[in-house]
Amino acid sequence: MATILFDEIIFGPIKSRRLGISLGINLLPTDGKLCSFNCIYCECGLNEERRTASKLPTRKEVKSALENKLRSMKTEGIVPDVMTYAGNGEPTLHPEFTGIVEDTILLRDMYFPEARIVVLSNSTTLHKENIFQALKKVDDNIMKLDSVLDIRIRQIDVPNSSFFNFDRLLTNLVRFEGNVIIQTMFLKGIYKGQNIDNTTEEEITGWIEVLKKINPRKIMIYTIDRETPVKGLKKVLPEELEKIADKVRAEGFNVQVLG
Repeated sequence: MATILFDEIIFGPIKSRRLGISLGINLLPTDGKLCSFNCIYCECGLNEERRTASKLPTRKEVKSALENKLRSMKTEGIVPDVMTYAGNGEPTLHPEFTGIVEDTILLRDMYFPEARIVVLSNSTTLHKENIFQALKKVDDNIMKLDSVLDIRIRQIDVPNSSFFNFDRLLTNLVRFEGNVIIQTMFLKGIYKGQNIDNTTEEEITGWIEVLKKINPRKIMIYTIDRETPVKGLKKVLPEELEKIADKVRAEGFNVQVLG
């Protein structure tokens, strides 16, 4: 199985199908994965197969690595569209996340003030007020919402915590008051003898009703793009994604489709 792990704090810039020229910021260990979900489609692999023995980078180390990279890019004339917190797991798990966000905003303003700061998050830490407030400071907080059914969330996203559930997630997403981007992975297949399909009429209808409550300023829908750690998963065809997108657009939402 081919999976991707980032062996540096700062990686790229890379050409992102969602975000343009993206400079990645990995706040997790560089020798493995640390995440509050264990998504069966994760390009970093399953948690149990990617155990880490190293420590998290410190706030000081992140700031130094980022400034060195930005200075180098400035000299080379390479301009990023975005600076993206992504990497080997869930970035908001870092205990110094709020301070690192402040450092990143400061450095962005110094070197590339037009670049946007992006956080790709699985939405599991939104109940922590300091994390929530930090996310409100970045330009694009992109939050995961793969299903509105608890049974499907546990099947696809596999939360580590038994306390994580859809109702709690929805409450926290609504708190953004529309200043949030929702990302949803659509997929099909068989896993552990169970059928997986979050594109059913029931789920899409429920998902759209929830989007009306969250009122996000943008919705990103996508499907599998790389090899997955779990076999038997299938990508959703582009025409199916477009049909889903059309239903959401009919409700007045801005939708980006990534096949």
